[in-house]
Amino acid sequence: MAYVLHYAPDNASLIVRMTLEEMGVDYTTALVDRAARAQSGAAYRNINPAGLIPALETPHGVMFETAAILLWLSDTHGQMAPRQDNPERARFLSMLFFVSNTLHAQLRMLFYPEKYVGDDAQAQRAMRDRLISNSETAMTLPRALGLVDAYIGAQSDLDAPSILECYMAAIVRWCALYPAGLTAWFDLSAYPALATIAARLDTRSTTRAVAEAEGLGHTPFSRPVLPNPPEGTAL
Repeated sequence: MAYVLHYAPDNASLIVRMTLEEMGVDYTTALVDRAARAQSGAAYRNINPAGLIPALETPHGVMFETAAILLWLSDTHGQMAPRQDNPERARFLSMLFFVSNTLHAQLRMLFYPEKYVGDDAQAQRAMRDRLISNSETAMTLPRALGLVDAYIGAQSDLDAPSILECYMAAIVRWCALYPAGLTAWFDLSAYPALATIAARLDTRSTTRAVAEAEGLGHTPFSRPVLPNPPEGTAL
């Protein structure tokens, strides 16, 4: 079963690519040229009508939405997530979709505030300030990260990462790098379980293969640097 992953370096496709590598399944990649805004063009919209990255071509049709792809791959190949008869599956799926629907969505707001509040610089600053505040009542980014960190820290330390851990490795990478000059709020050491995952994934041969393919450096998750991809652009 071969797949085609439509990707851009250091985009959400990174999570799917890590998962495919960990599963050891055959796949090829097709670059979505963000510099040319290919994700908004008709050709890519025919593949993914939402115009977002990634999309995954499968023998059963094209998939999009990162969490949906991850869960489908896990169920299809029986890897990297609790199976349907495992009591832990309910909580695991709750956390997977919390990461997708809340944490990842909030990061998009942090990275692209103009898409949500327009071009008003004051409104953009206000939204960013809300997102990175240490509120004890609102579900801000620090609180969301803490919730996932607590869940992962309570799980058994498995040799192979789960789809959730792959997702979170990318999340903490992006928190440390983007937007440029506005990352002082994030400290990976404040989230010990996530820091452990980041360091562990840095050493895996599968991660090294992905990091080399996308120009992510030698420590892409624990001590990330801006990407220098051999093709395409992250932004």
